[in-house]
Amino acid sequence: MDFTRLVPNIYYQNIKDGLKLFVDCLGFRIGHEELTSKEPFCVIESNEFHLMLFEHEELAREHQPEFRLVTGNIEEVYNRVSGSHPEYLHPNLSKITLRPWGAKEFALRDNQVCLIVQQW
Repeated sequence: MDFTRLVPNIYYQNIKDGLKLFVDCLGFRIGHEELTSKEPFCVIESNEFHLMLFEHEELAREHQPEFRLVTGNIEEVYNRVSGSHPEYLHPNLSKITLRPWGAKEFALRDNQVCLIVQQW
């Protein structure tokens, strides 16, 4: 078997919350969108990284995903996010911290998703 990509689904009560975090804050771009459909969704992309965002109130209540985004320049990501969208910094990991396992990390959260930004 030859797999090339894992594309997770993320459910929001209001898909605009996900677009603000991923597109406005983190700089992902929208690859495909059906935001005005009866069941709004979109594909967001950053290089080879893809996510599918869905607006689905019931599933959003059931799922509170946590992801790690690995970067080669955590300081650049932190400076951009803390300067433009500090409200997303997770109170438990709001600064770049060297973790016991050797990675530098900080975390973001919105009302649905927790993102840990990591550099090894």
